[in-house]
Amino acid sequence: MKLDEIVQFLDEYLRINEWSDKSRNGLQVEGNGEVEKIAFSVDACMESFERAKQADADMLVVHHGLVWGGIEYVRGIVARRLKFLLENGISLYAAHLPLDAHPEIGNNAQLLKILGAEISEPFGSYHGSAIGYAGEFSEDKSVEEVASVIGKALNTEVKILRFGGAKVKKVGIVSGKGAFAISQAIDNGLDLLVTGEAEHEAYHLAKEGGLNVIFAGHYATETVGIKALMNVVKNEFSIEVEFIDVPTGL
Repeated sequence: MKLDEIVQFLDEYLRINEWSDKSRNGLQVEGNGEVEKIAFSVDACMESFERAKQADADMLVVHHGLVWGGIEYVRGIVARRLKFLLENGISLYAAHLPLDAHPEIGNNAQLLKILGAEISEPFGSYHGSAIGYAGEFSEDKSVEEVASVIGKALNTEVKILRFGGAKVKKVGIVSGKGAFAISQAIDNGLDLLVTGEAEHEAYHLAKEGGLNVIFAGHYATETVGIKALMNVVKNEFSIEVEFIDVPTGL
């Protein structure tokens, strides 16, 4: 497949031009013009690059890219990463907020699907745009039941702040570093917020607002979108794909 064709499809499918994001979404590093295999991973790091090469991938699609606003200097770690990609002809494509917010294969839509909740509305306003979703269970569930489902599905250790009711029905999802949405969840009358990273300041906000919060790990909560995107690309182009798992435990 032509690299340009794949990039055009991803740009349009993820609607990257609709997002104002610190991440430079889209093709960040241009490698070989012909692509026979695409690797997918959460983070643009040297381990992902090396394993993409080992897998004979010509392209790597990630959630967290290399370029955040811009590159100030090409030296040190940045230089080594870019040199590796360019010398091996590996293209790097990044999709940050567009992958969080996608209504079908995005991290947050996928997490609601895993929990068995129906999407009710966009949720989690970040710089003026909703990147998450709120949903409802068909019947009340315990916080522990929800935590168990997500823990098993993502193979992750969860942390729970039990500051709301024992039973929950309305849930908000913001993957990764989503504790900023605690106040929004309280204002929206949600029973539970599920996010990734456990931030210290979240504790007292949730406690004083009477909100249950489940932290399931930044990395773990952001594997689901990239995997779903991988399957879309595989079906669209009938091309070989591979997920590269580089868990951080965070």
